[in-house]
Amino acid sequence: MVARTQRIKSRLVLAGSEFPPAPAGSQWSVLVKDHLRKLPCSPTVRFKLDQLLDSLAFNEQQGGKTTKEIRRFCPPEPELWQCITYLLTLPGIGWVVASQLVARIGDWRELRNSRQLAGFPGLVPTAHSPGDRTERGSITHPGDPRLRSNLIQASWSAIRQDGELREVFRSVCQPHPRPLASRVAIVAVARKLSVRISVVLRHQRAYEIRKPVPSAPLTQEETGSQGTPRRQAEPGAHNS
Repeated sequence: MVARTQRIKSRLVLAGSEFPPAPAGSQWSVLVKDHLRKLPCSPTVRFKLDQLLDSLAFNEQQGGKTTKEIRRFCPPEPELWQCITYLLTLPGIGWVVASQLVARIGDWRELRNSRQLAGFPGLVPTAHSPGDRTERGSITHPGDPRLRSNLIQASWSAIRQDGELREVFRSVCQPHPRPLASRVAIVAVARKLSVRISVVLRHQRAYEIRKPVPSAPLTQEETGSQGTPRRQAEPGAHNS
């Protein structure tokens, strides 16, 4: 879904049109999407824009149906329901990602440490040790690519809700050139989020923010192009 919203924004930029102004958190409200449907543009741009908006609407509808089905299926399984309920207390984690995590992990009791979970979606960076130092490379890709994609999208949502994760994102961005910086940083945030997920499951408790971290909202310049990077562009070079 994030990929489609970014394609809509890119299409507007190419057409020389501005995205409708909206308060933070309401960029894709019904009013904004209705404005996009009526935005004056050439027939070619209008055709492509309507296609993308139709695709976005379809995905939102399917997401709603999936969430409804998960809520219907899980309550009869107390342990499954409890794990999903705990995961939903984490910033950025919704029903679809929570259910995917529970299905992919299986028995949470088999998690040996808080960093093991990052290997399931392939968020662990490769390591090379020339001499006495260790160099981190791109992330390992073995794992569940769909779960990796959803965790990264969840991380984009998490950094808007959680000051600590937002500052992790910013600190990783600093030494990297744009637009690579945001892609490297969001993978680092996804690994940090995977550690939190592991702790919540292993200790079977809701997530609590112990000490809120003061952090200014992210700007559009900081986030750059959002979404899941393609396979060859998934850097994740920073060791979070």
